[in-house]
Amino acid sequence: MKGPLFYSKILLFGEHAINRGSRGLAIPYNFFNGGLKVDDNLSDEAIKSNASLKRFVDYLEIMQDENPELVRFDIPTLKMNVEAGMYFDSSIPQGYGVGSSGALVAAIYDQYAENKITVLENLTREKLLKLKQIFSKMESFFHGTSSGLDPLNSYLSIPILINSHDNIEATGIPTQSLQGKGAVFLLDSGMTKETAPMVSIFMESLKDKGFRAMVKNQFVKYTDASIDNFLHGDIKSLLSNTKKLSKVVLNNFKPMIPEQFHGIWQKGLDSNDYYLKLCGSGGGGYILGFTPDYEKAKEALKDYKLEVVYQF
Repeated sequence: MKGPLFYSKILLFGEHAINRGSRGLAIPYNFFNGGLKVDDNLSDEAIKSNASLKRFVDYLEIMQDENPELVRFDIPTLKMNVEAGMYFDSSIPQGYGVGSSGALVAAIYDQYAENKITVLENLTREKLLKLKQIFSKMESFFHGTSSGLDPLNSYLSIPILINSHDNIEATGIPTQSLQGKGAVFLLDSGMTKETAPMVSIFMESLKDKGFRAMVKNQFVKYTDASIDNFLHGDIKSLLSNTKKLSKVVLNNFKPMIPEQFHGIWQKGLDSNDYYLKLCGSGGGGYILGFTPDYEKAKEALKDYKLEVVYQF
């Protein structure tokens, strides 16, 4: 048995702040994917995934008992398949901020939810919110708390614009310019991370009045402006606002940036060759970069592995 594939996602803008009511923009990233699979010979990786699925099934059973009106799963079939050795066969790196648990949640919902909402129907705002709510509860098993956005993006495989906590919509993004010099890219930090500790650092920092003011007056402001610039294809303003965002993150979110990247973060701001920002919660995994000239950025960051996400 092999189920359909679900893709990784990238939260281009809105990390941490979407939990504070800021806007966010998430796009599918088809470079990585995963699907449910049953094999006879399980690798060590597959055995680990299967054991995690067993715990997840127990969690889903409790979840549907507590929220019967939200979602119901075909638990008997799910249990039977997990007992038969089902695992999540995935190329999505874990702990990298590109939605490995989101793709797994999407796959389980797709295969085992009863009366599921599908991509083929008219996706009203109510349906999108209901899906986000279901996915938020499901993914909380992995992160403690979850916005539900990663699985939503993975499940629908379309860009999602988050206007506020209860206002989300599917959106179009400008077509890539494959001849363009500029790019959004991923920089591999070479370190895995855990989301939960990063979220709790952010929540703890919010107790400080000054930090709250900075989030509202700078972080959210430049995030919102960057989203507008990106959606309207205004590259000059996009680079100007991502530079401001990069600076705000370096000055205020240092614990979420691995220490050895503080220097190259600053170097990008000084040289204007590239601007770095958190990809997801930070703490390792991928770091997102924006550059007016990808060749220049590649040269400046030649010691690191880069992947192009979007060209402009």
